Amino acid sequence: MGHIDLNGVGFTLPDGRVLLDDISFRVGDGAKVALIGANGSGKTTLLKIIAGELGSHAGAVTRDGGLGVMRQFVAREAADVRDLLLSVAPPRVRAAAQAVDDAELVMMDRDDEPAQLAYAAALVEWADAGGYDAEVLWDVCTTAALGVPFERCRWRDVATLSGGEQKRLVLEALLRGPDEVLLLDEPDNFLDVPAKRWLEERLRESPKTVLYVSHDRELLARTATRIVTVELGSAGNTAWVHPGGFAGYHEARRERFARFEEMRRRWDEEHAKLKDLVQMYKQKAAYNSDMAGRYQAAQTRLRKFEDAGPPQAIPREQDVRMRLRGGRTGKRAVVCENLELTGLMRPFDLEVWYGERIAVLGSNGSGKSHFLRLLAAGGSDPEPEHRPVGDVTIEPVAHTGTARLGARVRPGWFAQTHDHPELMGRTLLSILHRGDGQRAGLPREEASRVLDRYELARAGDQTFESLSGGQQARLQILLLELSGATLLLLDEPTDNLDLVSAEALQDGLAAFEGTVLAVTHDRWFARDFDRYVVFGADGSVYESPEPVWDEGRVTRTR
Repeated sequence: MGHIDLNGVGFTLPDGRVLLDDISFRVGDGAKVALIGANGSGKTTLLKIIAGELGSHAGAVTRDGGLGVMRQFVAREAADVRDLLLSVAPPRVRAAAQAVDDAELVMMDRDDEPAQLAYAAALVEWADAGGYDAEVLWDVCTTAALGVPFERCRWRDVATLSGGEQKRLVLEALLRGPDEVLLLDEPDNFLDVPAKRWLEERLRESPKTVLYVSHDRELLARTATRIVTVELGSAGNTAWVHPGGFAGYHEARRERFARFEEMRRRWDEEHAKLKDLVQMYKQKAAYNSDMAGRYQAAQTRLRKFEDAGPPQAIPREQDVRMRLRGGRTGKRAVVCENLELTGLMRPFDLEVWYGERIAVLGSNGSGKSHFLRLLAAGGSDPEPEHRPVGDVTIEPVAHTGTARLGARVRPGWFAQTHDHPELMGRTLLSILHRGDGQRAGLPREEASRVLDRYELARAGDQTFESLSGGQQARLQILLLELSGATLLLLDEPTDNLDLVSAEALQDGLAAFEGTVLAVTHDRWFARDFDRYVVFGADGSVYESPEPVWDEGRVTRTR
């Protein structure tokens, strides 16, 4: 089996800021260790250092066992399915595949004896490297993830696979593959709940050593044997290791901060006493020369105490506060009558009352996002008061039947996949300073304060496109807060949010005066909702008193 040891790892950004400072922890044989922390705290950088893709500027990483790595964006450089599977194969298999490809190209150009010999040698190395064994494994993986054997899909364009299919295929290859140590960067993103459950089961039963980044609280609760938190420090981010699972994590963290505060309070008290002592001896020494020695001794004691410094500084806690305001609207916020999204689901009726929290569930591709988009545009025949907040252009949604919004219902739409040409190239401060159609501009000082509530103050002079996915998501929610929306339409809102931000969003929604419809695959988040509207595999839309997570893909025979 394999393990990973980090000892005093440090990393400095090109602008001289220390990102990681003195990171030390161990991932033991067969352990499943979760790496969590704020968006932008350096988790992905840390994984790159462990993988050997980035050099650390201090400390050392030692690893034992073959290493398999799953990046956050799995298909960035892969053209076809074979490329994608090679990208997570052992290095020798990757090199042998490249040699075979190169030798084939030469033979196409000139089919002489040296070219044939080079091709034969490349095939021998492919066999020795375990290439044919890899192809047998890939056949199992594509059959499990895509439902077709490897030979039938090896040249298929990766772009034709959904995000979930790409992730599932890579996870199958790594979990079934020869590497004993796995680094997984957000493996659960884009997976629907049945696929997340599959991942949880495979992680629990796998003998491999796994270090993974995830924000999915249900996945953490079901799989993590230990949790490493990258904490925000003033002189670089450090790591705290919670030796148990997620169930006791919050309590252990609270106790830890209480201990820090107590130690700091004692240090401050002792510091004040020593300073008072120095002051007293200073006054006495002024008119009693016998006191000069004591005065000097007290000064020395104070200096040594200050040089030793206070106990470990309390890590800066993320404090995200979302004040989603809203306002009173008509009793019926949304009314759908005989609504059919063309080519998607069968006609359905739905009434949503002011103040309700409704989760929209169902498999990918069933039309949930289309439904939200139709409401975001104001429904079938919107009145001027139902225009969406913000400078968004909403593509029309083909449908029959009607969707209507109630009096004073102003929709605010949040979608991770939505392009924001109106925000590109602009800094966060300038976006807030200028305002838009319904949102008044804010004076710079107030804009800074609002950004601070969303833990975005440090990014105030960055452009929207330079933010991490989680920071972009927080900014979009902030713009909804400022815009006066009374109906929030949230499409997978927690997908890119770190734990603190996801919990802040739940607190914000609980205090929001208005109605909320959210499409989600987040089981933890969905527990807070009143009603569950499910887009079923048979094309029907129905209500359930509990969340339903196992609806399959929609079968479209119509």
